Amino acid sequence: MTGQTERELVQRDTAARLFRLQHLPEHRQKAALANLRRGVGRVPGELPELWGEFLLEFPPELESESGVPTKAELAVYLAVTLFALHQQGRDPGREPMHRDGQSLGRAVRLLVKPGEDPQDAPVLRRFQALTSAASMQEAAQHLRGMIQLLRSGGIPLDYVGLASDLYDLQFQTSSQRVRLRWGQDYYRAPADDGQTNDQTKEGEGKQE
Repeated sequence: MTGQTERELVQRDTAARLFRLQHLPEHRQKAALANLRRGVGRVPGELPELWGEFLLEFPPELESESGVPTKAELAVYLAVTLFALHQQGRDPGREPMHRDGQSLGRAVRLLVKPGEDPQDAPVLRRFQALTSAASMQEAAQHLRGMIQLLRSGGIPLDYVGLASDLYDLQFQTSSQRVRLRWGQDYYRAPADDGQTNDQTKEGEGKQE
């Protein structure tokens, strides 16, 4: 090991992959993002066309030795493929859907419509279904729907933080901490509702 924890390696690898995707030449970037979108709903290694985007320079400490994806591989794979889904229809250079510090709970809260009670908002029920998922497969399905809503609203998300959360979510000792933080961030009122509303309206015009 390098002295870093597995969780830190997950964060570092996800950040490196996002940086690479955002700085590829345009034609290669489009192809890479399209390939990664095909991986949504699949498992690591299932699609050979994704091997280069996912397996290239993957930390050996995190790799599976049994053929079954490790918790770290699942976390990075889910985060990067969902980023590609979120980024669809937008230029990663001018309008990146990765934003440091924008946690999942905070991003979902921005989906609450102006004047709507966050306790009664339809999006809360979908968020609760995600947080109560009994398996990573079920969580991934709910998360895909949530990312599609964020994409429609033009609301970015911290994908390094998401990868870290998805890693922690797979351990009994840390999963409740992740769920609590998501809930806390959801119920924390946005700092600038006016900016949020403008951002959402702008995103609605760019939905594919």
